Amino acid sequence: MFTGIIEEVGKIRSISPTGSGSRLTFFATKVLDDIELGASIAVNGCCLTAVDFGKDWWAADAVPETMEKTCLGMLSEGDPVNLERPLQSSGRFGGHIVQGHIDGTTTIANINHQNDGSYRFTFALKSGWKQYVCSKGSIAIDGISLTVAAVNTDTFEIAVIPHSWTATNLAHQAVGDPVNVEVDILAKYVERQLAANKLSDLEVE
Repeated sequence: MFTGIIEEVGKIRSISPTGSGSRLTFFATKVLDDIELGASIAVNGCCLTAVDFGKDWWAADAVPETMEKTCLGMLSEGDPVNLERPLQSSGRFGGHIVQGHIDGTTTIANINHQNDGSYRFTFALKSGWKQYVCSKGSIAIDGISLTVAAVNTDTFEIAVIPHSWTATNLAHQAVGDPVNVEVDILAKYVERQLAANKLSDLEVE
C-alpha cells in the first residue's frame, strides 16, 4: 500500500523489450536506500517489482497489460517519473490509500498558473469514473495524492501547491499529456457495499 506522497522524481534510464513485455530501468537515489530484490516501488502510481538494481538505478519488468493500460508504455528514455516505496507500519500516513493499481489514463486539458504560485490542473473525466470523483475527495494522478477541487460534466480540476509542483513530475507536464489515474478505493468499497445491500433487499422482497 502507498500513500501518494512522492519520495523522489527519478528518470527513465532505458526501456528494453523482454519477449512481449518490457524491462524498465530507472535512475534513482532515495528509493534505493533499503531496496532488495522483490521490493515494490510505485512508478507514476504503478506498483512494480524490483528485479535488479545497482548504485544509482533499479529495474522492473512490466507485462504487456501494464504497458498498454497505463502511461508506462508512452515513456521514453530520460522522462521524469514519480517514485514511492510502500508505507511502513511505523510511518506517517500523509496522503490517502493508494494501491498502485491504475484504473486508466486521462489527459491534461488545461494548466492555469495562479497568482499565489499554485497551479490549477484540469483533466478529462471519463464516464466510468464519475461516481468515484467528487469535490474535496482524494484521487491519485501519476501516483500523487491530490484533492479534487471541482468536478464538471466531463472534466475535473486539481489545485496543485508550489511544493507538489516542484517535488513531482507535474512541473514537466503539458496540456495534452497523458497521466495515470487511480480513483479512491474507499469510494469503490462504498459503491460495492451499497450494491450488495440493494441486492439483499431485493432478495428479501
